[in-house]
Amino acid sequence: MDRRCGVLLPVASLPSRYGIGCFSKEAYEFVDFLAEAGQTYWQILPLGQTGYGDSPYQSFSTFAGNPYFIDPLMLVAEGYIEADDADRFDFGSEPRTVDYEKIYRSRYRLLRAAYDNSPYCLQPQGKWAGGEYDPDRGRFEAFRGENANWLPDYALFTAVKEYFGGDMFIKWPEKIRLRDPEEMEAFRSELSEEIRFCEFLQYLFLTEWEKLKEYANGKGIRIIGDIPIYVAFDSADTWSHPELFELDEEGYPTVVAGVPPDAFSATGQLWGNPIYRWEYHKETGYNWWIDRMAQIFKLYDVVRIDHFRGFDEFWAVPYGNATAMDGSWCKGPGYDLFAAMKARLGKKDIIAEDLGYLTPSVLRLVKRTGYPGMKVLQFAFEGDPGNPYLPHNYTGNAVVYTGTHDNDTTRGWLTSAGNKERQFIKRYVNFRNSRTATRDLIRLALGSVADTAVIPIQDYLDIGSAGRINTPSTVGGNWCWRLLPGELTPGLAAEMKELAGIYGRIAPPGKKRRRPGRP
Repeated sequence: MDRRCGVLLPVASLPSRYGIGCFSKEAYEFVDFLAEAGQTYWQILPLGQTGYGDSPYQSFSTFAGNPYFIDPLMLVAEGYIEADDADRFDFGSEPRTVDYEKIYRSRYRLLRAAYDNSPYCLQPQGKWAGGEYDPDRGRFEAFRGENANWLPDYALFTAVKEYFGGDMFIKWPEKIRLRDPEEMEAFRSELSEEIRFCEFLQYLFLTEWEKLKEYANGKGIRIIGDIPIYVAFDSADTWSHPELFELDEEGYPTVVAGVPPDAFSATGQLWGNPIYRWEYHKETGYNWWIDRMAQIFKLYDVVRIDHFRGFDEFWAVPYGNATAMDGSWCKGPGYDLFAAMKARLGKKDIIAEDLGYLTPSVLRLVKRTGYPGMKVLQFAFEGDPGNPYLPHNYTGNAVVYTGTHDNDTTRGWLTSAGNKERQFIKRYVNFRNSRTATRDLIRLALGSVADTAVIPIQDYLDIGSAGRINTPSTVGGNWCWRLLPGELTPGLAAEMKELAGIYGRIAPPGKKRRRPGRP
């Protein structure tokens, strides 16, 4: 049974000279670092185009990638822009923090300049109009054809949204909001250049990501990607496929997603995503879900499905409610969906995000799928030796984390823990001293029987709460933290490799890497 380990780090958190992590040389250097550190996995957050609140879990499309991750220096190398063009934009001056407002105001202007000076625009100029670029255009057209199941709707949605000043689609005029065929054709004609620009960005995104992923795989690093269970209400998915969701005749949700009051929030978490019309999905053989997962597995080697319990039961809140308190539990598709996925896609490497309160039916669903679930040490120390997050209660078919993107860093969590919890942590872990506490918890995770251990890079760096990625149920200040250049040292890589070796988590040379969890 293989034992492996990896690191959690969002792409946006990589260092770069242009304000946000991207598919740049720093990403390749991070892959090199992971390989030197004896790691097998790089876990990232969703790569989708972020919208309001900058959350990767509220994307304008479940299929499209985030144009922010396109490397400006690649545009320079291709000759679409000059280096000075990239340097003259203000992408933010604080290397530790992503300034999303400045990125939004500047990045698309830079990308549009690259599009206008490329062989892909509708009327290429100068050298770009020459026949020597026909192969490039041919690859672009092939990309458009291969993604025809989602790209045209996404590009039209994005262009129309820009036309209406960024308004949510529910605020658009009725004909285009409800997808009147003549109105859609009129917008396709009027916004043809903007539509092609959107397609161009997706082409660059996928081309760059495939190169980075191929490099990582060649170094023995597998990518764990993340897929939200729901799509955003204001998304190309909801607009283009209203039949998939619980919407009324005007396109408004009747119910929205969330979770009831829990450890993160006394009033629950009101996510606001539209709820799936699961009976319709079943009638169509879950085609949309299978297409979605097929696309996702083009991007990642392993997929973590967020909020896995929602496939068993989900919390539905009447649309318009101010909190998630007044909701109700409804039955999801259960194993039927995963049986259909396996029949069409074959056996895939999936991690079930099964955190929180789990009913017996949820536990049965996770067990039946065979997917490894998640264990988070920060949830373990409430004084109950039967707590399923304590390592002595694990089975091998699990992925253990010190914390996730929704948790404080381990150092921050230890600092703010209550006295009772702190005393239990000390007794259970047997800290050498407070200075080594984070390392001791990392050792606890790596030494557990869980087949896979994933540690946020902030914990290896022993960074306090300033390194937190996200605080659930809050708006603003999230998804901003970044690595600084030079923080990932050869000494840290050597220490990580030593720990991975001590606990038997390094793949022998030439050993085929297997999925997290048991085969």
